[in-house]
Amino acid sequence: MLLTWNMGGSAPPTELDDLLLPESLQYVPDIYAIALQEAVHGELKELETRMQTTIGPSHVLLHSVIHGVLCLAIFVRRDLIWFFSVPEDDIYNCRHVSINMIKTKGAVAISFQFFGTSFLFINSHLPAHESRNKERIEQYEKIISAFDLPRNLRPLKPRYISNDVTARFDIVFWIGDLNFRIEGRSFEEAKSILEEIKESNTPNSFEPLMRTDQLTKGMEDRSLFLGFSEVAEITFPPTFKHVIASEDYDEEYMRIPSYTDRILFRCKRPGHVTCLAYDSIRGIKTSDHRPVMSLVECQIRPGKDTIPLNAGLFKREIYVEGLRRRAEENFGDGASKASEVCGVS
Repeated sequence: MLLTWNMGGSAPPTELDDLLLPESLQYVPDIYAIALQEAVHGELKELETRMQTTIGPSHVLLHSVIHGVLCLAIFVRRDLIWFFSVPEDDIYNCRHVSINMIKTKGAVAISFQFFGTSFLFINSHLPAHESRNKERIEQYEKIISAFDLPRNLRPLKPRYISNDVTARFDIVFWIGDLNFRIEGRSFEEAKSILEEIKESNTPNSFEPLMRTDQLTKGMEDRSLFLGFSEVAEITFPPTFKHVIASEDYDEEYMRIPSYTDRILFRCKRPGHVTCLAYDSIRGIKTSDHRPVMSLVECQIRPGKDTIPLNAGLFKREIYVEGLRRRAEENFGDGASKASEVCGVS
């Protein structure tokens, strides 16, 4: 499962079930890749623990990377941890900041090999506003050449002349607040189109808005995200900019409703990535962005003995704390007390 959410600097809801275990899921995914932007500064470790508590003991936090208020976390099924290589990560800062400034824009990445297939996950938060499309494209070009991955799995790297990091892996997922906008329309025009779609017999057809989507146009004319595709056609309303705790779009700043939050992929072998679901999570309303999730199925090649395996390592402290909290929720304070039935002295 792939998930991207710009939290808008607000605390998440009390319950994370709608975010991580939506009702549309028939089973808990083998791997979660969770990309957060504008999380509450200094509270990302606590949020990782809350995610572990929600997902449950079947999964562990394999690896995470934090850069300011950007976070990328990979949770995996516990019985699969023996088949991952040592995860590697890297960070790219989109702009120069002073020591005391919180880093809000940039990109983080995690790579690993799972059995015989190499993966790269990128979470990015690109420059905002409709007029800065050129800057977004420039940042994309800098990001793909800035990441030094893989480092331990060096045999993957020398085969490629290109500096594009996304060309070195079998499967790449690029997720995040990419900040591309619907252009050439006013707020009122976009709102009118959305109202017409809602009243029509085809509520899932947002093609009239997508015609002027900057990201779609850029990918079609090959000015950015070369080799990438969106995981599926968009059949959900724009995810930005909502009034917090409401379905309405913000009329105060007249920001054109746009699909800023996206999930893209690149795969060397056609047909080895299949999208099963692509949707926004409209029940989470603590931010002016709606989270976006995708459930994908990937074909995995047989493993090799030549890669440095992770030896079953994971973020044990997060796992243990998550178990403790689940026990407290299920059994109350008595869960942390010594057993009165059997004890060892």
